[in-house]
Amino acid sequence: MRVLVTAAATASVLLGVAGCGGTASENSGGVDRNKGSKGSLTIADAGFTESQVMANMFADVLTKAGYKTKETSVKSTEISQGDLEKGGIAVIPAYVATYADELNVEINGPKAASVASPDLDKAYAALKTLAAKKGLTPLKPGKAVDQNAFAVSKKFAAQYKLETLSDLGKLGKPLKLAAGPECKTRPFCVPGLKSVYGINITSIDPLGVDTAQSKQAVAKGADQLALVLTTDATVDSAGLKTLKDDKKLQNADYLVPIVNTKKLTPDIEKALNKLTSTLTTEDLAQLNQKVDQGQQKPGVVASDYLKSKNLI
Repeated sequence: MRVLVTAAATASVLLGVAGCGGTASENSGGVDRNKGSKGSLTIADAGFTESQVMANMFADVLTKAGYKTKETSVKSTEISQGDLEKGGIAVIPAYVATYADELNVEINGPKAASVASPDLDKAYAALKTLAAKKGLTPLKPGKAVDQNAFAVSKKFAAQYKLETLSDLGKLGKPLKLAAGPECKTRPFCVPGLKSVYGINITSIDPLGVDTAQSKQAVAKGADQLALVLTTDATVDSAGLKTLKDDKKLQNADYLVPIVNTKKLTPDIEKALNKLTSTLTTEDLAQLNQKVDQGQQKPGVVASDYLKSKNLI
């Protein structure tokens, strides 16, 4: 659900990108991204904290490798996918199983059997095959793994003694879900919640994936369920409780850079692989927390981490 694609390739011509907010210096963490001599690269994030942190780290290590880089946010991968294939966007951070499934739907249609799997090797093999058809290359999956998760308010959980998503399904109550609008059709979101757990989702409040707004809406009772991420260290402090995915609806998703094949060079591959082989799930959760709870800029958090690991 974090990095999503559908067959809306025609929407790519409407691509509109916007910065993460703040000055260029704040967004880059003080890294000068205009000195590279090997060419210019645009790295796009999907608009939520983790993706913004990852894209900024990609931009910084590629700047270190000698490229002029620009980091930008897009509202949805449906919009950015076409530009990634054309090379206007050179790199995005993605998640192996999720991105493989989204490409599968785009290439083979909405009725295509899922290729996502808890088995990394199987999911990655499918991803490489599908990405090649779009002129894209997935690099090596990193150490950091992330999953979608669903959270209710602590008050709601205590009131109905909820521990698992199965508990929520048995409750049978109509629920409003705070998530991205694409959640309506994604197999690991509303369709999966209904088919696997019998959870009665009546509507989606389009506040985004794991955003402060979505968590606030659930904490205040405006919505009853939020789509969050397992690497979000602020769920508890936001007054929410993540329900256990006891029937294993979600696939384990390892972070992976997706690169436009025509843009890919050995220098790009080396720089990004060194980063993803260093970053752990625990690291990523801490970085997310610094942005979401510590109110730091994604670019600053990214560059500070890279400096601490001697990557820039």
